[in-house]
Amino acid sequence: MKMEDLLQRYFGTQDLAEVDPAALPAGVERMRVDFGLERDRGHRFALWTLLYMLDAAPDLDVAFENPADRDAARTMMDMLAAQAPE
Repeated sequence: MKMEDLLQRYFGTQDLAEVDPAALPAGVERMRVDFGLERDRGHRFALWTLLYMLDAAPDLDVAFENPADRDAARTMMDMLAAQAPE
């Protein structure tokens, strides 16, 4: 699952900067619903990652039953934090 595909599906564009701020909450809500219904681990992780980047991700212990998935999410969080401008 590519990030561009997720952005297109939930926000109608592949560029997050082009998303109308008024449309953001509806797209996030659709993502959260789909995240709750998704059973494929890879798809769930991709959805969680985008939700995390939008500050809307569920807590790790709620989002992932598998400890390896939680560890991967923590690693993703650390990587994103390292890339954030100070």
